[in-house]
Parts: sequence; C-alpha cells; structure tokens
Amino acid sequence: MTTPTGALDGIRVLELGTLISGPFAGRLLGDMGAEVIKVELPGKPDPLRTWGQAEVDGHHFFWTVHARNKKAVTLDLRAERGRELFLELIEQTDIVVENFRPGTLERWGLGFDALRQRNKGIILVRVSGYGQTGPDAHKAGYASVAEAASGLRHMNGFAGGPPPRLALSLGDSLAGMFAAQGALAALYRRTVTGEGQVVDVALTESCLAIQESTIPDYDVGGVVRGPSGTRLEGIAPSNIYQAADGSWVVIAANQDSVFARLCAAMGQPELATDPRFADHGARGRNQDELDTIIGKWAAQRAPEDIIATLSDAGVIAGPINTVAEVVNDPQLRARGMLAAHWDEGAERTVLGPGIIPVLSETPGGIRNAGSARPGQHNDEVYTGLLKKTAAELAALRTEGVL
Repeated sequence: MTTPTGALDGIRVLELGTLISGPFAGRLLGDMGAEVIKVELPGKPDPLRTWGQAEVDGHHFFWTVHARNKKAVTLDLRAERGRELFLELIEQTDIVVENFRPGTLERWGLGFDALRQRNKGIILVRVSGYGQTGPDAHKAGYASVAEAASGLRHMNGFAGGPPPRLALSLGDSLAGMFAAQGALAALYRRTVTGEGQVVDVALTESCLAIQESTIPDYDVGGVVRGPSGTRLEGIAPSNIYQAADGSWVVIAANQDSVFARLCAAMGQPELATDPRFADHGARGRNQDELDTIIGKWAAQRAPEDIIATLSDAGVIAGPINTVAEVVNDPQLRARGMLAAHWDEGAERTVLGPGIIPVLSETPGGIRNAGSARPGQHNDEVYTGLLKKTAAELAALRTEGVL
C-alpha cells in the first residue's frame, strides 16, 4: 500500500501499557506518520489482541484497529536489563505513551526525571483513571467508571430509568484523543525550548471536558442536567422521528432560520411565526407539542423522502445507521473513511476507520494493520536502533527480557 507522507514523519513513539486509551493515542500518532513502537511484556501480550466481537479462525479484530502502523517488540521493564534497554531506546525517542496506574514507572526507576536525564526533549504522555495527582490518583480506572464519575453517564438514557452506557469505551477513546492532542502541543513547544514535558491525561477529566455547559449551568442556576432520551431538553426541534416504514430519522432544526425552512418544507410555514415556536426559548418550552407536529408529518413519509426533502430545503436530517449501512455510506467512502488494512494474522483485507483529520499536504496513511505476533519487530528495532548483535538478542530471550 502506498503511504502518503505524514505530518509526524521522523517522530518516534514508544507505546507502553495495554487496552484502549494509550494504544488509541499511539494509533492516532501513527496515523499521522510517527514511527510507533509497541512494547509488550514477554509472555503477556496486550489483551486487545484477543478482543473484538467477530472471530475468524480464532482471530479477533480490535487489534487491527489500534495496532495499525505500529511495530511490536517485547521487553520486560521489571528486569534490570530490560530497563537498561528501554533507556537506550529513550535516547532515540520523541514521545513515550503509557497508561499504567500512576507510580508504576517510578517504581521501576523510569519516571520522567530518569527519562529526561537520558533525553531532555522526551515527552511523556501519561493516561490514567484520575490523573497523576490528587487524592484519587492511586486508583485504577476504567472508562465505565470514568464516564459515571464525571457526570457523563448520568445524562444518558431516559428520565426515570437506569443510566445506560454506550456499547463502547467512550472514556478511553476521549482520553486517547486528548493524549494525542497533548503530545502534539508538547512537540510544538519543544521546537521553541528544546525541552520535553509530561502530558497528564485522566479518563474522568476527558469525559468531563465534553459536557458543554453543565458546570456553569449548575454553578449559576443550580441546574442538574439529566437524561433526556432521544432529545436535548430545551433544544427544539432536535429529535428522532418515526417514518412510515417504522424506521427512525434525525431532524435537527433548532436554529430560528433552519426552523423556518423546516416549517416551509412541511407545508406549514405559519409555524415559524406561531408564538409557541417563534424563537429558541419558546420552542424549548413547547417541545412536546412541536415534536408531536413533526412526528405526524414524518409518519406519513418514507425515510429517504424525509431526508431528501429536508436536505434540499437546507434542514439538517439524516438516518440512524447501523454499521451495515455505515460501511456502504457513499460519503464516508468518498472521503476514505472506510480504509482497507491487510491483516497478516487473518491473512485477509479488513476494513477499519480512516485517517482523521484529513490534512491536505500530509494526510498520513495506513502502512500496516499491526503485528501478527508479539515481538515481531524485535530484531528490526533492537538491531537497527540499538545495534545489538544476534548473540545479544538470543541471550536476552533466554533471560526472558525479550
């Protein structure tokens, strides 16, 4: 596969830790052209290798998503010789990404101060449940708890019911994105100062950061935003409506000008000046009544007719797709957002998400779908970067360091 030049070509990343948040950050950096070296413990590979709901001949595909564009080495950082090798790698590395519990690297003698002694420009990206400081820093963290503790999960679901979670680890993905963002900011700062720094990302804080005005609304007005089902309370119309065939479409027209276009498209232009719906505040107060009106209109039409009619009128509308529809979406296909990976382990091409964001000059690319086995690139990395001989590598394997 031909790979476009990435914006981070020439940047080397060492990725430690397992599961989702750290590997997601590493994937994002790798997508943009960085050389990412994934470090796994000998005999205890990243559990992501066996995650994913689809299985073909014992092969799972979560790994295909987050291990792409990475080289895989094994290294035991708990062993003295392993730590020595790691510090040698640090001398030729720009970014370290880890998502251990805070204090783990320090117990191994590999905290930021130790890394900085070997490379003053090193950037240490640390992802944890609650951050590196504070009374909860010592706690282990998962996305499920972070989503709940941050208040994010409290706003999900329907009023009066239990707060469900999304069928994915949203908190991990958010933390991975903020970690990559922090790494880029630190890289830029390093061009000015020559110095590295620590990027401290918490799962809980990542979930908190996306919650719009919930904090000032509570601080100023005592408002505790709760679950609102398929809509946002006070933001109208912005809901899902059932079409004639029983499927659902999203219609969002809460801006005054867009609402006027919706009313005209429904053949009810008078609603735009009706005192009940004439402005944002009025529509929010009369949300139930407005949803009923739009629902009756939608129920008489096929979903594709609803979407086409409203789109032509400049009203935001769209289907609620399953992944089966997503993989055939012409817009996503045209944008390269459904990208083919050659998966060595499965010996087949597998679709995955494309490179986001799209850069005009350095768009990045997918160079590989991740290693088929732990330590696949040991010889390449340790011989190529650290100039170790075959005999030295054999001895390290015998010692269990690799």
